[in-house]
Amino acid sequence: MHSAIRFPLQPQILRRIVLLLLGLAMAFMSATLWAHGVNENDKAFIEGASGVNIIPYMYLGAKHMVTGYDHLLFLAGVIFFLYRLKDVGAYVTLFAIGHSTTLLLGVIFDIRANPYIIDAIIGLSVVYKAIDNLDGFKTWFGVSPNPKAAVLIFGFFHGFGLATKIQELTLAKDGLIPNLISFNVGVEMGQFMALTVILLLMNLWRMSSSFNRTATVANAALMTAGFVLIGFQLAGYFTQGA
Repeated sequence: MHSAIRFPLQPQILRRIVLLLLGLAMAFMSATLWAHGVNENDKAFIEGASGVNIIPYMYLGAKHMVTGYDHLLFLAGVIFFLYRLKDVGAYVTLFAIGHSTTLLLGVIFDIRANPYIIDAIIGLSVVYKAIDNLDGFKTWFGVSPNPKAAVLIFGFFHGFGLATKIQELTLAKDGLIPNLISFNVGVEMGQFMALTVILLLMNLWRMSSSFNRTATVANAALMTAGFVLIGFQLAGYFTQGA
């Protein structure tokens, strides 16, 4: 699936890692205030709407994915070492199947779980993908998880995370199924748009002479971002959601 790039970490590289990780931590501390929840205007629309609202729900789904930093970090990790569009399509399809399933079933059948725990698992998915990209499972633990199965399983949790956000709101029963499907279609559209941008930037980066030198640093930063997400969610669980 990928070829991990490893090299001895020199002092200057370690300094870069520290600066990157500090920057990421600060960014995510502020990002949690706005990027992943439902803002007041969207909340007011959802709770006040009735009947079928296909376009507005598609917009909300796309917006949620584009601003969902946890989903985007995971996707960036998934495609980090994928060079063929066929492989990108296969993994993204598995992720889409996973999150679409639990998003729809979670809301329709009112399957509930603590949102902090689910979001902590989503953070764990980012950590997993970074370790996988660094070939850490084989090097450190002597195991090689099935990458496609892992993407599908974590896709279930990402979709359930979306479901917990919707479950916090009061949705009208009238038009619920079409609106949920529209929301899910919007999520897929947002994912496609975000993925297109990520792929373009990734390809430009791969063509640069710095890619081999910075790929390990980038995945170390990605891993730390996942741990930051886990820490925030567990802190929320123990202070508010336990």
